[in-house]
Amino acid sequence: MTITEKWDEVLSAEYEKPYFKTLNIAIDREYANYKVYPPRECVYAALKLVDYDKVRVVILGQDPYHGENQANGLAFAVNNGVEAPPSLVNIFKEIKTDIGIEPDDDTTLVGWANQGVLLLNAALTVRAGSPQSHAEIGWHNFTDAVIRSLNAREKPVAYILWGMSARQKTELIDKRNFIHTSAHPSPLSAYRGFFGSKPFSKVNAWLSENGMAPVHWHMTGAFEPAEYYKTADRIKRV
Repeated sequence: MTITEKWDEVLSAEYEKPYFKTLNIAIDREYANYKVYPPRECVYAALKLVDYDKVRVVILGQDPYHGENQANGLAFAVNNGVEAPPSLVNIFKEIKTDIGIEPDDDTTLVGWANQGVLLLNAALTVRAGSPQSHAEIGWHNFTDAVIRSLNAREKPVAYILWGMSARQKTELIDKRNFIHTSAHPSPLSAYRGFFGSKPFSKVNAWLSENGMAPVHWHMTGAFEPAEYYKTADRIKRV
């Protein structure tokens, strides 16, 4: 495995466990015989973009988008030029309602990753057109381990858990961390508790209370880290 040097260090014990070896065999078979998302090289993209020591917020979803050209390895994100899925459209709507700022048009959400937001799904792969198809092949053991590794840090983390698969991780998270749960942002459930839940302002309030900079949720596209600090005045309304 080569995610990053630090992630490989903290997850090294997982790589040697029987479930992880079985998982990789299953994934090899799936990619060989079916259309699977995201592209193989993007499976660990979320962890590669936000190294272990840099994680401040975790947004946890269910599994990758299962439509053509959608999943890019970051939960809820799609590459620019791909039509934003309904879940992402609803996330942008809640950002505007919650913090009063129109988010950027960039759908990659790399701007969040640049600020230490880990966009993780409970399962990191999915068969095309078949949501939850890889939910039981071992990914949950691995993503549980990611959360346990973050619990082992001295610095706490804010968690946003959307949907049942994500909320099931609550019992793994130490209470010194911040946990926000709600319905999933998909059209099937967004009106049952996602809209109006104000996850973005609540997380920023907790970050500020714990001496950490708030996340610029409206900045969804890639930018230089220095730009993040220069635009601190733009977040005063949060």
